[in-house]
Amino acid sequence: MNIKNKEVNVIGAGLAGCEAAWQIAKRGIKVNLYDMKPKKFSPAHTNENLCELVCSNSLKAKRIDSAAGLLKEELRILDSLIINCADKCSVPAGGALAVDREKFSSMVTEKIKSNPLINFISEEIESVPKTGINVIATGPLTSKTLSNDIFKLCYGLLNFFDAAAPIITAESIDMSKCFYASRYNRGDDTDYINCPLNEQEYKDFYQALISAERAPLHDVDTRDMKVYEGCMPVEVMAKRGEDTLRFGPMKPVGLYDPKTNKRPYAVVQLRKENLDATLYNIVGFQTNLKFPEQKRVFGMIPALKNLDIVRYGVMHRNTFIDSPRLLNLDYSTIKNSNLFFAGQITGVEGYMESVSSGLVAGINVANKILNKHPFILPQSTMIGALSAYKSDESVSDFQPMGANFGIIEPLNEVIKDKKMRYNEIAERSINYLKNLEV
Repeated sequence: MNIKNKEVNVIGAGLAGCEAAWQIAKRGIKVNLYDMKPKKFSPAHTNENLCELVCSNSLKAKRIDSAAGLLKEELRILDSLIINCADKCSVPAGGALAVDREKFSSMVTEKIKSNPLINFISEEIESVPKTGINVIATGPLTSKTLSNDIFKLCYGLLNFFDAAAPIITAESIDMSKCFYASRYNRGDDTDYINCPLNEQEYKDFYQALISAERAPLHDVDTRDMKVYEGCMPVEVMAKRGEDTLRFGPMKPVGLYDPKTNKRPYAVVQLRKENLDATLYNIVGFQTNLKFPEQKRVFGMIPALKNLDIVRYGVMHRNTFIDSPRLLNLDYSTIKNSNLFFAGQITGVEGYMESVSSGLVAGINVANKILNKHPFILPQSTMIGALSAYKSDESVSDFQPMGANFGIIEPLNEVIKDKKMRYNEIAERSINYLKNLEV
Protein backbone atom coordinates (compact mmCIF):
# COMPACT_ATOMS: atom_id res chain seq x y z
CA MET A 1 0.00 0.00 0.00
CA ASN A 2 1.29 3.47 -0.91
CA ILE A 3 1.33 5.27 2.43
CA LYS A 4 1.83 8.62 0.72
CA ASN A 5 -1.67 8.43 -0.72
CA LYS A 6 -3.38 7.24 2.46
CA GLU A 7 -5.29 9.95 4.33
CA VAL A 8 -5.11 9.53 8.10
CA ASN A 9 -6.99 11.82 10.46
CA VAL A 10 -6.98 11.99 14.24
CA ILE A 11 -9.79 14.14 15.61
CA GLY A 12 -9.13 15.53 19.08
CA ALA A 13 -5.74 16.62 20.43
CA GLY A 14 -6.07 15.54 24.03
CA LEU A 15 -4.11 12.76 25.71
CA ALA A 16 -5.42 9.95 23.50
CA GLY A 17 -5.40 11.93 20.26
CA CYS A 18 -1.86 13.23 20.67
CA GLU A 19 -0.60 9.76 21.59
CA ALA A 20 -2.36 8.21 18.59
CA ALA A 21 -0.99 10.82 16.18
CA TRP A 22 2.52 10.41 17.61
CA GLN A 23 2.48 6.61 17.24
CA ILE A 24 1.25 6.89 13.65
CA ALA A 25 3.91 9.47 12.73
CA LYS A 26 6.59 7.47 14.54
CA ARG A 27 6.02 4.74 11.95
CA GLY A 28 6.62 7.10 9.02
CA ILE A 29 3.01 7.92 8.19
CA LYS A 30 1.68 11.46 7.76
CA VAL A 31 -1.33 12.29 9.90
CA ASN A 32 -3.71 15.23 10.20
CA LEU A 33 -4.43 16.07 13.86
CA TYR A 34 -7.58 18.16 14.30
CA ASP A 35 -8.71 20.11 17.35
CA MET A 36 -11.14 22.98 17.70
CA LYS A 37 -8.79 24.77 20.12
CA PRO A 38 -7.79 27.56 20.21
CA LYS A 39 -10.69 28.78 18.06
CA LYS A 40 -13.27 27.17 20.34
CA PHE A 41 -13.19 25.69 23.85
CA SER A 42 -15.28 23.10 25.67
CA PRO A 43 -16.99 24.12 28.94
CA ALA A 44 -14.06 22.71 30.96
CA HIS A 45 -11.06 23.82 28.87
CA THR A 46 -9.27 27.19 29.06
CA ASN A 47 -5.67 26.57 27.90
CA GLU A 48 -4.75 27.01 24.23
CA ASN A 49 -2.18 24.22 24.41
CA LEU A 50 -2.92 20.57 23.68
CA CYS A 51 -3.35 17.83 26.30
CA GLU A 52 -4.84 20.17 28.89
CA LEU A 53 -5.43 18.32 32.17
CA VAL A 54 -8.88 19.37 33.32
CA CYS A 55 -9.42 17.55 36.61
CA SER A 56 -6.39 16.65 38.72
CA ASN A 57 -2.70 17.02 37.93
CA SER A 58 -2.08 13.59 39.47
CA LEU A 59 -1.53 10.55 37.27
CA LYS A 60 -1.97 8.28 40.29
CA ALA A 61 0.42 5.86 41.99
CA LYS A 62 3.98 5.19 40.85
CA ARG A 63 4.41 1.80 42.55
CA ILE A 64 4.71 -1.10 40.11
CA ASP A 65 2.58 -3.25 42.44
CA SER A 66 -0.34 -0.85 41.88
CA ALA A 67 -2.58 -0.99 38.81
CA ALA A 68 -1.89 2.65 37.96
CA GLY A 69 1.85 2.20 38.41
CA LEU A 70 1.93 -0.89 36.21
CA LEU A 71 -0.01 0.90 33.47
CA LYS A 72 2.50 3.76 33.43
CA GLU A 73 5.44 1.36 33.30
CA GLU A 74 3.86 -0.47 30.35
CA LEU A 75 3.50 2.86 28.55
CA ARG A 76 7.17 3.65 29.21
CA ILE A 77 8.27 0.34 27.73
CA LEU A 78 6.12 1.00 24.64
CA ASP A 79 7.69 4.48 24.27
CA SER A 80 4.59 6.57 24.91
CA LEU A 81 4.98 10.29 24.13
CA ILE A 82 2.64 11.31 26.94
CA ILE A 83 4.28 9.35 29.77
CA ASN A 84 7.71 10.54 28.64
CA CYS A 85 6.55 14.16 28.84
CA ALA A 86 4.83 13.52 32.17
CA ASP A 87 8.02 12.10 33.68
CA LYS A 88 9.94 15.19 32.57
CA CYS A 89 7.32 17.58 34.00
CA SER A 90 6.74 15.81 37.32
CA VAL A 91 6.28 17.59 40.62
CA PRO A 92 6.76 15.97 44.04
CA ALA A 93 3.60 14.11 45.07
CA GLY A 94 4.63 11.36 47.47
CA GLY A 95 3.82 7.98 46.00
CA ALA A 96 2.03 9.46 43.00
CA LEU A 97 3.21 10.83 39.67
CA ALA A 98 1.88 14.38 39.40
CA VAL A 99 2.81 16.97 36.80
CA ASP A 100 3.11 20.71 36.42
CA ARG A 101 0.13 20.86 34.12
CA GLU A 102 1.22 24.04 32.29
CA LYS A 103 4.70 22.70 31.52
CA PHE A 104 3.30 19.30 30.61
CA SER A 105 0.77 20.72 28.15
CA SER A 106 3.39 23.04 26.64
CA MET A 107 5.88 20.20 26.17
CA VAL A 108 3.37 17.91 24.45
CA THR A 109 2.23 20.77 22.22
CA GLU A 110 5.80 21.54 21.17
CA LYS A 111 6.53 17.87 20.43
CA ILE A 112 3.38 17.48 18.34
CA LYS A 113 3.63 20.72 16.38
CA SER A 114 7.34 20.29 15.62
CA ASN A 115 6.88 16.78 14.21
CA PRO A 116 7.13 17.06 10.39
CA LEU A 117 4.74 14.14 9.87
CA ILE A 118 1.96 15.63 12.03
CA ASN A 119 -0.14 18.34 10.43
CA PHE A 120 -1.99 20.12 13.23
CA ILE A 121 -5.21 21.77 12.07
CA SER A 122 -7.24 24.07 14.33
CA GLU A 123 -10.72 23.28 13.10
CA GLU A 124 -13.91 21.91 14.59
CA ILE A 125 -14.97 18.66 12.94
CA GLU A 126 -18.76 18.47 13.02
CA SER A 127 -19.29 14.99 11.59
CA VAL A 128 -17.44 11.69 11.38
CA PRO A 129 -15.39 11.70 8.14
CA LYS A 130 -16.64 9.28 5.50
CA THR A 131 -13.28 8.75 3.76
CA GLY A 132 -9.77 7.82 4.84
CA ILE A 133 -8.72 6.20 8.11
CA ASN A 134 -9.98 8.12 11.11
CA VAL A 135 -9.45 8.08 14.88
CA ILE A 136 -12.12 9.81 16.96
CA ALA A 137 -10.46 10.94 20.20
CA THR A 138 -12.60 13.93 21.07
CA GLY A 139 -13.03 12.94 24.69
CA PRO A 140 -15.96 13.07 27.08
CA LEU A 141 -16.63 16.72 26.19
CA THR A 142 -17.14 16.15 22.47
CA SER A 143 -18.83 19.15 20.84
CA LYS A 144 -22.58 19.01 20.39
CA THR A 145 -22.54 18.79 16.60
CA LEU A 146 -20.04 15.93 16.44
CA SER A 147 -21.78 14.19 19.37
CA ASN A 148 -25.01 14.20 17.39
CA ASP A 149 -23.31 12.50 14.45
CA ILE A 150 -21.62 9.93 16.71
CA PHE A 151 -25.01 9.39 18.37
CA LYS A 152 -26.48 8.29 15.03
CA LEU A 153 -23.48 6.13 14.20
CA CYS A 154 -23.34 4.40 17.59
CA TYR A 155 -27.09 4.00 18.20
CA GLY A 156 -26.99 6.43 21.11
CA LEU A 157 -24.48 7.65 23.66
CA LEU A 158 -23.97 6.98 27.36
CA ASN A 159 -23.32 9.71 29.91
CA PHE A 160 -22.08 10.41 33.40
CA PHE A 161 -21.08 13.48 35.38
CA ASP A 162 -17.47 14.41 36.14
CA ALA A 163 -16.06 17.13 38.38
CA ALA A 164 -12.82 19.00 39.10
CA ALA A 165 -11.36 20.28 42.38
CA PRO A 166 -10.42 23.91 43.13
CA ILE A 167 -6.85 25.18 42.81
CA ILE A 168 -5.66 27.70 45.41
CA THR A 169 -2.62 29.91 45.91
CA ALA A 170 0.12 28.79 48.31
CA GLU A 171 0.35 32.23 49.91
CA SER A 172 -3.27 32.04 51.05
CA ILE A 173 -2.61 28.91 53.17
CA ASP A 174 -2.13 29.53 56.89
CA MET A 175 0.95 27.39 57.51
CA SER A 176 0.65 27.86 61.29
CA LYS A 177 -2.45 25.65 61.15
CA CYS A 178 -1.16 22.84 58.94
CA PHE A 179 1.85 20.60 58.47
CA TYR A 180 3.92 18.94 55.74
CA ALA A 181 3.81 15.15 55.45
CA SER A 182 3.14 12.36 52.98
CA ARG A 183 0.75 9.62 54.02
CA TYR A 184 2.66 6.67 55.51
CA ASN A 185 5.87 8.68 54.86
CA ARG A 186 5.76 7.86 51.16
CA GLY A 187 7.73 10.49 49.28
CA ASP A 188 9.30 13.71 50.48
CA ASP A 189 7.87 15.34 53.61
CA THR A 190 7.09 18.51 51.63
CA ASP A 191 5.01 16.80 48.94
CA TYR A 192 1.70 17.45 50.71
CA ILE A 193 0.37 20.14 53.02
CA ASN A 194 -2.06 18.67 55.56
CA CYS A 195 -4.84 20.78 57.03
CA PRO A 196 -6.13 19.10 60.23
CA LEU A 197 -9.61 19.51 61.72
CA ASN A 198 -10.72 18.54 65.21
CA GLU A 199 -14.07 16.85 65.77
CA GLN A 200 -16.10 20.03 66.16
CA GLU A 201 -14.43 21.74 63.21
CA TYR A 202 -15.14 18.72 61.06
CA LYS A 203 -18.80 18.53 62.07
CA ASP A 204 -19.32 22.24 61.41
CA PHE A 205 -17.64 21.87 58.02
CA TYR A 206 -19.71 18.79 57.23
CA GLN A 207 -23.02 20.52 57.99
CA ALA A 208 -22.06 23.53 55.88
CA LEU A 209 -20.99 21.29 53.01
CA ILE A 210 -24.15 19.18 52.77
CA SER A 211 -26.40 22.26 52.96
CA ALA A 212 -24.40 24.42 50.51
CA GLU A 213 -25.99 25.50 47.25
CA ARG A 214 -24.91 23.63 44.12
CA ALA A 215 -24.51 25.14 40.66
CA PRO A 216 -27.22 24.19 38.13
CA LEU A 217 -26.29 22.01 35.17
CA HIS A 218 -27.58 23.60 31.99
CA ASP A 219 -28.70 22.03 28.70
CA VAL A 220 -28.74 18.47 29.96
CA ASP A 221 -31.38 16.07 31.24
CA THR A 222 -30.04 14.91 34.61
CA ARG A 223 -32.67 12.29 35.38
CA ASP A 224 -30.75 9.29 34.05
CA MET A 225 -27.23 10.62 34.49
CA LYS A 226 -24.74 8.83 36.71
CA VAL A 227 -21.87 10.26 38.72
CA TYR A 228 -18.55 8.51 38.19
CA GLU A 229 -17.31 7.29 41.57
CA GLY A 230 -13.69 8.36 41.01
CA CYS A 231 -14.66 12.00 40.41
CA MET A 232 -17.72 12.27 42.64
CA PRO A 233 -18.35 15.81 43.98
CA VAL A 234 -17.33 16.03 47.61
CA GLU A 235 -20.74 17.40 48.58
CA VAL A 236 -22.48 14.39 46.98
CA MET A 237 -20.15 11.99 48.73
CA ALA A 238 -20.75 13.74 52.07
CA LYS A 239 -24.48 13.09 51.89
CA ARG A 240 -23.84 9.37 52.22
CA GLY A 241 -23.14 9.88 55.91
CA GLU A 242 -21.28 12.07 58.38
CA ASP A 243 -18.17 9.87 58.47
CA THR A 244 -17.96 9.17 54.72
CA LEU A 245 -15.37 11.89 54.09
CA ARG A 246 -13.29 10.70 57.08
CA PHE A 247 -12.96 7.36 55.31
CA GLY A 248 -12.44 9.05 51.94
CA PRO A 249 -10.65 12.27 50.90
CA MET A 250 -10.42 13.52 54.50
CA LYS A 251 -9.10 10.32 56.05
CA PRO A 252 -6.37 10.96 58.66
CA VAL A 253 -4.85 7.47 58.41
CA GLY A 254 -1.06 7.49 58.04
CA LEU A 255 -0.72 11.12 59.17
CA TYR A 256 0.33 12.56 62.52
CA ASP A 257 0.19 16.23 63.45
CA PRO A 258 3.64 17.20 64.84
CA LYS A 259 2.00 19.83 67.05
CA THR A 260 -0.03 17.22 68.93
CA ASN A 261 1.83 14.00 68.05
CA LYS A 262 -1.60 12.55 67.37
CA ARG A 263 -3.59 11.58 64.34
CA PRO A 264 -6.08 14.36 63.47
CA TYR A 265 -9.82 13.72 63.58
CA ALA A 266 -9.93 14.60 59.88
CA VAL A 267 -7.50 16.14 57.42
CA VAL A 268 -7.62 17.93 54.07
CA GLN A 269 -4.57 17.35 51.88
CA LEU A 270 -3.16 19.91 49.46
CA ARG A 271 -0.96 18.70 46.61
CA LYS A 272 1.48 20.82 44.60
CA GLU A 273 -0.05 21.99 41.37
CA ASN A 274 3.18 23.33 39.84
CA LEU A 275 6.91 22.85 40.28
CA ASP A 276 7.33 26.28 41.87
CA ALA A 277 4.80 25.28 44.56
CA THR A 278 2.85 28.53 44.17
CA LEU A 279 -0.41 26.68 43.52
CA TYR A 280 -2.05 23.74 45.30
CA ASN A 281 -4.89 21.37 44.48
CA ILE A 282 -7.39 20.43 47.21
CA VAL A 283 -7.08 16.65 46.95
CA GLY A 284 -10.34 14.79 46.47
CA PHE A 285 -12.44 17.95 46.62
CA GLN A 286 -14.10 17.76 43.22
CA THR A 287 -17.16 19.93 43.52
CA ASN A 288 -20.20 21.46 41.85
CA LEU A 289 -20.90 24.06 44.53
CA LYS A 290 -21.57 27.60 43.38
CA PHE A 291 -18.39 29.66 43.35
CA PRO A 292 -19.25 31.82 46.40
CA GLU A 293 -20.20 28.64 48.29
CA GLN A 294 -16.81 27.07 47.50
CA LYS A 295 -15.11 30.11 49.00
CA ARG A 296 -17.38 30.08 52.08
CA VAL A 297 -17.46 26.34 52.83
CA PHE A 298 -13.85 25.45 52.05
CA GLY A 299 -12.82 28.57 53.95
CA MET A 300 -14.15 26.87 57.10
CA ILE A 301 -11.09 24.59 57.03
CA PRO A 302 -8.87 26.34 59.63
CA ALA A 303 -5.75 26.49 57.46
CA LEU A 304 -7.78 27.78 54.50
CA LYS A 305 -9.61 30.62 56.23
CA ASN A 306 -8.14 33.11 53.75
CA LEU A 307 -7.99 30.82 50.73
CA ASP A 308 -7.55 32.40 47.32
CA ILE A 309 -9.10 30.21 44.61
CA VAL A 310 -7.53 30.69 41.19
CA ARG A 311 -9.61 27.99 39.51
CA TYR A 312 -12.94 27.00 40.98
CA GLY A 313 -14.21 23.44 40.90
CA VAL A 314 -16.64 22.71 38.06
CA MET A 315 -18.86 19.85 37.00
CA HIS A 316 -19.56 18.76 33.46
CA ARG A 317 -21.13 15.98 31.44
CA ASN A 318 -18.95 13.16 30.13
CA THR A 319 -20.05 11.24 27.07
CA PHE A 320 -18.91 7.78 26.02
CA ILE A 321 -19.95 5.09 23.57
CA ASP A 322 -21.22 1.60 24.37
CA SER A 323 -17.85 0.10 23.40
CA PRO A 324 -18.63 -3.62 23.99
CA ARG A 325 -21.24 -3.42 21.24
CA LEU A 326 -19.16 -1.22 18.93
CA LEU A 327 -15.40 -1.77 19.18
CA ASN A 328 -12.88 -4.48 18.40
CA LEU A 329 -9.82 -5.19 20.56
CA ASP A 330 -7.72 -2.84 18.40
CA TYR A 331 -10.18 0.08 19.02
CA SER A 332 -11.52 -0.09 15.45
CA THR A 333 -15.29 -0.20 15.02
CA ILE A 334 -16.89 -3.54 14.26
CA LYS A 335 -18.79 -2.21 11.23
CA ASN A 336 -16.01 -0.04 9.77
CA SER A 337 -12.39 -1.15 10.13
CA ASN A 338 -11.20 2.29 8.95
CA LEU A 339 -12.84 4.06 11.88
CA PHE A 340 -11.20 3.94 15.31
CA PHE A 341 -12.13 5.45 18.67
CA ALA A 342 -9.70 6.29 21.47
CA GLY A 343 -9.69 7.99 24.87
CA GLN A 344 -12.40 8.53 27.43
CA ILE A 345 -15.10 8.48 24.77
CA THR A 346 -14.47 4.69 24.64
CA GLY A 347 -15.19 4.32 28.35
CA VAL A 348 -11.64 4.05 29.64
CA GLU A 349 -11.50 6.16 32.80
CA GLY A 350 -8.37 8.06 33.69
CA TYR A 351 -5.54 10.03 32.11
CA MET A 352 -3.15 7.13 31.54
CA GLU A 353 -5.96 4.81 30.53
CA SER A 354 -6.83 7.31 27.78
CA VAL A 355 -3.19 7.42 26.71
CA SER A 356 -3.09 3.62 26.50
CA SER A 357 -6.10 3.55 24.18
CA GLY A 358 -4.54 6.22 21.97
CA LEU A 359 -1.30 4.26 21.81
CA VAL A 360 -3.06 1.03 20.82
CA ALA A 361 -5.31 2.77 18.28
CA GLY A 362 -2.38 4.67 16.77
CA ILE A 363 -0.19 1.60 16.38
CA ASN A 364 -3.08 -0.30 14.81
CA VAL A 365 -3.79 2.47 12.30
CA ALA A 366 -0.13 2.36 11.27
CA ASN A 367 -0.12 -1.45 11.13
CA LYS A 368 -3.22 -1.41 8.96
CA ILE A 369 -1.56 0.93 6.46
CA LEU A 370 1.72 -0.99 6.55
CA ASN A 371 -0.07 -4.35 6.09
CA LYS A 372 1.06 -5.63 9.47
CA HIS A 373 -0.88 -7.75 11.93
CA PRO A 374 -3.11 -5.94 14.44
CA PHE A 375 -1.38 -4.89 17.65
CA ILE A 376 -3.31 -6.75 20.36
CA LEU A 377 -1.80 -7.10 23.83
CA PRO A 378 -2.78 -10.06 26.02
CA GLN A 379 -5.02 -9.63 29.04
CA SER A 380 -2.00 -10.38 31.23
CA THR A 381 -0.97 -6.74 30.61
CA MET A 382 -2.91 -3.80 32.00
CA ILE A 383 -3.21 -2.19 28.56
CA GLY A 384 -4.49 -5.46 27.10
CA ALA A 385 -6.90 -5.94 30.00
CA LEU A 386 -8.42 -2.49 29.48
CA SER A 387 -8.83 -3.19 25.78
CA ALA A 388 -10.44 -6.56 26.51
CA TYR A 389 -12.89 -5.07 29.02
CA LYS A 390 -14.16 -2.36 26.70
CA SER A 391 -14.75 -4.88 23.89
CA ASP A 392 -16.30 -7.63 26.05
CA GLU A 393 -19.84 -8.22 24.78
CA SER A 394 -20.79 -9.95 28.04
CA VAL A 395 -20.55 -6.59 29.86
CA SER A 396 -24.20 -5.54 29.77
CA ASP A 397 -24.28 -2.34 31.84
CA PHE A 398 -21.11 -0.76 30.46
CA GLN A 399 -19.59 1.94 32.68
CA PRO A 400 -16.22 3.74 32.62
CA MET A 401 -13.37 1.57 33.87
CA GLY A 402 -9.92 2.54 35.06
CA ALA A 403 -6.86 0.35 35.54
CA ASN A 404 -7.34 -2.27 38.24
CA PHE A 405 -6.13 -5.78 38.99
CA GLY A 406 -9.66 -7.15 38.83
CA ILE A 407 -9.72 -7.07 35.02
CA ILE A 408 -6.23 -8.50 34.46
CA GLU A 409 -5.65 -12.19 33.78
CA PRO A 410 -4.95 -13.99 37.09
CA LEU A 411 -1.73 -15.84 37.78
CA ASN A 412 -1.53 -19.61 37.30
CA GLU A 413 -0.40 -20.00 40.89
CA VAL A 414 -2.25 -18.84 44.02
CA ILE A 415 -0.40 -16.16 45.98
CA LYS A 416 -2.32 -15.10 49.09
CA ASP A 417 -0.15 -12.09 49.95
CA LYS A 418 -1.68 -9.28 47.88
CA LYS A 419 1.49 -7.22 47.51
CA MET A 420 3.48 -10.25 46.39
CA ARG A 421 0.68 -11.25 44.01
CA TYR A 422 0.52 -7.80 42.41
CA ASN A 423 4.30 -7.69 42.11
CA GLU A 424 4.25 -11.03 40.31
CA ILE A 425 1.50 -9.81 37.95
CA ALA A 426 3.52 -6.68 37.22
CA GLU A 427 6.71 -8.64 36.55
CA ARG A 428 4.83 -10.96 34.18
CA SER A 429 3.56 -8.01 32.17
CA ILE A 430 6.86 -6.13 32.12
CA ASN A 431 8.84 -9.19 31.02
CA TYR A 432 6.36 -9.84 28.22
CA LEU A 433 6.49 -6.28 26.89
CA LYS A 434 10.28 -6.01 27.09
CA ASN A 435 10.57 -9.01 24.78
CA LEU A 436 7.92 -7.72 22.36
CA GLU A 437 8.75 -6.23 18.98
CA VAL A 438 6.42 -3.30 18.26
